[in-house]
Amino acid sequence: MAKKIIWTPQAEETFEGILNYLEINWTEKEKRNFIVATDKIIQLISKQPDLFRKSNSLNTYEALVTKHNLLLYIVKKDTVDLITFWDTRRNPKKKHKNK
Repeated sequence: MAKKIIWTPQAEETFEGILNYLEINWTEKEKRNFIVATDKIIQLISKQPDLFRKSNSLNTYEALVTKHNLLLYIVKKDTVDLITFWDTRRNPKKKHKNK
């Protein structure tokens, strides 16, 4: 059975930030591709939350959406909480400090 997906405010904010960046600096096609890739990843996470790499942080997983964007999430009993989108070009040591 698929788990319910919960978007945290930080996940919503970082997702919107990426969309705004793509809208300003790239094309509508790139923005649409990112939305489709994100939807596919979230569907996979809902069905198989442990499919992706477990991070060093307790109960946190990382799904690569694009080569520049990770989706961090936490698996709970009945839900999956989307925590944040992370730019892979940033310092990985800071990845779990913003949760």
